[in-house]
Amino acid sequence: MKTMYIVAAIVAIVIIIGSVVAYSYLANPAESPNPSTSPTPSSSTPSTSPSPSSSSVILTGSGASFPMPFLNSTIVAYTNTRPNVEINYPGGGSGKGVSDLTAKLVDFAGSDKPLTADQRAAAPNALHIPETIGAITVTYNLPGISSGLKLDGTAIADIFLGTITNWNDPALAALNPDLTLPDHGITTVHRSDNSGTTNWFTKYLCLVSSTWDSDVGSGTSVQWPGTNSLGASGNSNVAATVAQTEYSIGYVELAYALQNDLAVAALENPAGNFVLPSLDSTTAAAQSLPTSGLPSGSESWEDVVILNTPGEQAYPIVTPTYLLVYQELNVIPGMTLDKATQLVDYIWYVVHDGQSLAPALEYASLPSNIVELNEATLKSITFNGQTLIP
Repeated sequence: MKTMYIVAAIVAIVIIIGSVVAYSYLANPAESPNPSTSPTPSSSTPSTSPSPSSSSVILTGSGASFPMPFLNSTIVAYTNTRPNVEINYPGGGSGKGVSDLTAKLVDFAGSDKPLTADQRAAAPNALHIPETIGAITVTYNLPGISSGLKLDGTAIADIFLGTITNWNDPALAALNPDLTLPDHGITTVHRSDNSGTTNWFTKYLCLVSSTWDSDVGSGTSVQWPGTNSLGASGNSNVAATVAQTEYSIGYVELAYALQNDLAVAALENPAGNFVLPSLDSTTAAAQSLPTSGLPSGSESWEDVVILNTPGEQAYPIVTPTYLLVYQELNVIPGMTLDKATQLVDYIWYVVHDGQSLAPALEYASLPSNIVELNEATLKSITFNGQTLIP
């Protein structure tokens, strides 16, 4: 009899548990493991803007290698306090970033070169968000000469044109009377990928050399003249190639020269001063940016140029670099409200608190007027028509 009572009690407990589960399921159908019974998302817009949630989010970008040391630093700092967020930015060059964003393969992109009219037409509603400002160095590997090289614009252009082919060329010797330049051929190193760094370096060469302007021109990729020239993909590989190739000369963003302990040339600026690339000389050039009249994030930034600025101590090859993102984020496949909110929150961090990380890497912090422009741009970003920042 005792056994029968025990069995009856167990059956009663099972019935009670089953009833509770059934009631819970009916009251909360969204928790059902069967996706066919999940409710259709509401199309109504909440009255307040959302804030980043604690759900796991993976953001993916690609593009410019020029700002990667800075971007990597912001990603580490940002995700350290947000363990639910993963941000991947493998670089690949400005051309790849623009291509990937246009094809909607990434959530955001980086580009040193602003979008052209054709690129903006191919990626409607893409926004420019200046993220930092950096210098493009002319770096060299001369045995026995670890510093002190001076170059003017004409000499740099002639070296990359293949007109100056030897390190002890009279034009270089005249610029460097205190150096004993070697009687050795010059190897030039350039970017082999579509590169925003190349765009601004070649634009500078067009400004200082009419021959370069007419014979080669500027762009993210050009037909490099000269016979003793090596190509490498990305700033890091150009820096590595210069480091490994004696008697070579190349161009990389300043952070890469510092990370690889490369010698950099002092360049003559329009004031006639030979200036080394540094945080101070980059900032001096950035001060030439207008305090008003800059384009909005949805407009063209092609006319915003910081090359050969007139400051006494301004370095002559300086440029902003941009994050690119769609104004309406639901055009990206797989985008969700959580991802969109987290993406905008990360970019907001980059252009605000993240700027404190720039000086240690020799990037110039954004001027306050550009930060204000970025704020307006970020507040215009939506997901399904819903703004993401109050």
